[in-house]
Amino acid sequence: MRALRRVTPLLLALLVPGALAACASSRQAEAPELARAAGWHWRIMSAGAFDLAVASSQRGAGDTLTAYLEGDGLAYAWRGQPALDPTPTDPVALRLALADPGKTPVVWIGRPCQYTLPDRGRNCRSAAWTERRYAPEILDSIGAALDALERQSGARRLVLVGYSGGGAVAVLLAGRRRDVALIVTVAADLDLGYWTRREHLSPLTGSLDPADVAAAVKAIPQVHFTGADDDVVGTDVARAYVARLPPDAHAHLVEVPGFTHACCWARDWPSLISEVNTTASR
Repeated sequence: MRALRRVTPLLLALLVPGALAACASSRQAEAPELARAAGWHWRIMSAGAFDLAVASSQRGAGDTLTAYLEGDGLAYAWRGQPALDPTPTDPVALRLALADPGKTPVVWIGRPCQYTLPDRGRNCRSAAWTERRYAPEILDSIGAALDALERQSGARRLVLVGYSGGGAVAVLLAGRRRDVALIVTVAADLDLGYWTRREHLSPLTGSLDPADVAAAVKAIPQVHFTGADDDVVGTDVARAYVARLPPDAHAHLVEVPGFTHACCWARDWPSLISEVNTTASR
């Protein structure tokens, strides 16, 4: 029995890295397969300090480019232990992009270090997907990708759609750009200070807080979807952000009954985003 106790940690030390590598490989394969199966173009783009995974629809040129921003992904393997690879276990934002029913160009952008490790992991240290996940260098990289994709599509305006942490990035980017026509977020952590205090988490040192740019984005139409059964972020976090907006802001908070943090946004996205587009065009 004592011998078994001595061997078990050694076996774990040998088996766990292999299991983690196999899991990461499976996660990295899912999004490219989904994109290519839908006839989208998948590539890795150099943008600022990072290389970003990007998928583009084959729709024709248009005045408006809709850009979907992926969530934080697998930031931590377990509480307090950063993941070795932040690639999402489920690319929800990509699923939303693929379900977009519009006719204008659509792109999806992964967050730094997702789908790029190990070969294209430029500047990929764990801070990029943990405490600095919304830092200026992260925004610079995604902003550079948006600039390039906007030029390639011939668009002059952006609709930014962000899932979870991608929603925080969408608001932060909108606060520094002049071409954003609409912000849409889904289950997003829009008030980091409130959220980290509520969850008793360490502050995201080095990250910017979307709530702090609320005044800067007040003139941009915004729709913030939350799930009534979301126990990861929750409607109260979006409500805390909306409370920071000036009274004349063009923002709507939509709580969807029965939805959680991940379910069932992609399933019902065509009807949800169609209603947003109808409202925005009035």
